Amino acid sequence: MFPGLFRSAAALGLALLCFGPVGCSTSGARGATGQGVRVYETNDVVRVELNGQLFTEYHFRAVSRPFLFPVLGPDGEHFTRQWPQADPGGEERDHPHHHAIWWAHGDANGQDFWSESPKAGRTVHQSFADLKSGANTGSITARNRWVAKDGKVIASDERTFRFHRPRGLERTVDFEITIFASHGDLVLGDTKEGTMAIRLAESMRLTQPKNQPGQGHIVNATGGRDGATWGQRAPWVDYYGPVGPKTVGVALFDHPANPRYPTWWHVRDYGLFAANPFGVHDFEKKPKGTGDLKLPAGQSVTFRYRLIFHQGDTTQANVAAAFAEWVKTPAQ
Repeated sequence: MFPGLFRSAAALGLALLCFGPVGCSTSGARGATGQGVRVYETNDVVRVELNGQLFTEYHFRAVSRPFLFPVLGPDGEHFTRQWPQADPGGEERDHPHHHAIWWAHGDANGQDFWSESPKAGRTVHQSFADLKSGANTGSITARNRWVAKDGKVIASDERTFRFHRPRGLERTVDFEITIFASHGDLVLGDTKEGTMAIRLAESMRLTQPKNQPGQGHIVNATGGRDGATWGQRAPWVDYYGPVGPKTVGVALFDHPANPRYPTWWHVRDYGLFAANPFGVHDFEKKPKGTGDLKLPAGQSVTFRYRLIFHQGDTTQANVAAAFAEWVKTPAQ
């Protein structure tokens, strides 16, 4: 149904032994301090500094799935909800599985890797393929296993976060994930519960608790706004609102080479913001299973995204032009 989606593990040069307890070698863990991007492991996280200032940390130990938190702007403002990683007070405590920025899916061979319910599986870190610092970019490449509640390994992945040196007040992160059907056939099931996701700062919400109006807004590439963006297909979505005295936003781009581009958007008025190429049943009210993506054993599929953390609203941040520039950039 979707030709050209899959590549063999052999063609990608996948060494499955890298998914073992020791993993592959790590290089470039400590770069120059000061200007540029510094990426290094410390205190059970990987810390990312932009021009000497903390931007985020990659959490991978004793978690349900790896995630980035905090995500900080140039003045230390939080772009994401802090709970449940921290408790600053005044934040909603719904959906405890919403961990700032993460990738997860609610149906992989019938197993839930999205929630943290008693029956949910876990995305288990295996090794770092590389940690790199640099003058203009730094990156984290990690390998993971998807482990069901009963201990069965469902699949594996290799994911890379690439952090760019700031351009003015803007911060840019590229994310790429390759999912391997490394332990038999894999079906990424048709559900809205996924996938490339962010839980935004509470003050940015479209609506506040008890259905009170918020000051946030949602805009997609096709001109959709606010609540009308949920379940719609679009190359990008931008969600902006106030954090402290400033208006800030997060734009998420879906790459044209991704399967099923342009993706559907599971973007909620309470601050959940996710690109989901699988949930056709929920988004378009089609028969259950329409959105299934099937990978035969030994095959893989890759998705690429860009996140831009910007100042101002969608127009002020020139989000459409930023997307057009990104899609012309060769993959790194």
